[in-house]
Amino acid sequence: MDGSNALGEFLRARRALVRPEDVGLPGGGLRRVPGLRREEVAMLSGISSDYYLRLEQGRDRNPSVQVLEAIARVLRLDADATAHLAGLAQDRPAGGIRPARRSRQVPPSLLQLIDGWPRHPAYVQNRYTDCLAANALATALTPNYRPGVNLLRAVFLDPAERELRRDWEDLVEEGVAALRSETGTDADDPRLRDLVGELSLRSERFRTLWARHEVRPRRGRTSHLTHPQVGDLDLHSNKLSVDGTDGLTLVVFHAEPGSRSAELLDILGSLSAPAGSIGAERVEDQ
Repeated sequence: MDGSNALGEFLRARRALVRPEDVGLPGGGLRRVPGLRREEVAMLSGISSDYYLRLEQGRDRNPSVQVLEAIARVLRLDADATAHLAGLAQDRPAGGIRPARRSRQVPPSLLQLIDGWPRHPAYVQNRYTDCLAANALATALTPNYRPGVNLLRAVFLDPAERELRRDWEDLVEEGVAALRSETGTDADDPRLRDLVGELSLRSERFRTLWARHEVRPRRGRTSHLTHPQVGDLDLHSNKLSVDGTDGLTLVVFHAEPGSRSAELLDILGSLSAPAGSIGAERVEDQ
């Protein structure tokens, strides 16, 4: 993954996703690439074709806010993707002031909190989707909810995850878009490069989704699971940022009260509960 022209990569990927008919242009005809041509984006944005070409080639890295907003409208970007585009267009001089380092460890009070939730699977992850802590019920849902596992790697490469998740396709699409959102414009991050490089080599589906450059913040969702012990579960999740940390997220699952999923989650808890209290595991973020 080369971050030397991240703005150009983003623009090329996103214009490939827009059909001419989506923006009022006639479709059909011979096109060497999918989506819009450069000159079409330029025309609809109200800028010259030469200027837009310079943006894609990385020869102009200081477009105005008005230009970025015009391009975002043509490329049909939502608010999150538009903010990502603006971030890519900002100059980031080498040797600039770095933000103060924040904790990469799970606060002990949070470990105690999730340890005390026998009916709510919960885990903590960092922005690279490394699982840093999990309670016993989360690990009972899938053994990949445990410290030391990279959750994005697991969902793409572990066949058991695909068997578990009835909504696997939606999950991986959201996961890749969230990874781009979480890591922002820092394409030179070595941890991110390693993860993207490994998944690109080992998963064709990941390569396809990463190349789309879609950006979507991590949000709560409903997970549809087929658990090998208790059967089908439909669980809502909330994803909460952990204050005072370097991008840690607390993920908590719950079932609708009185639902069959709630009953099955209780059964799973009784099957997996240790003799003593349910303890949250932890690992230090690398």
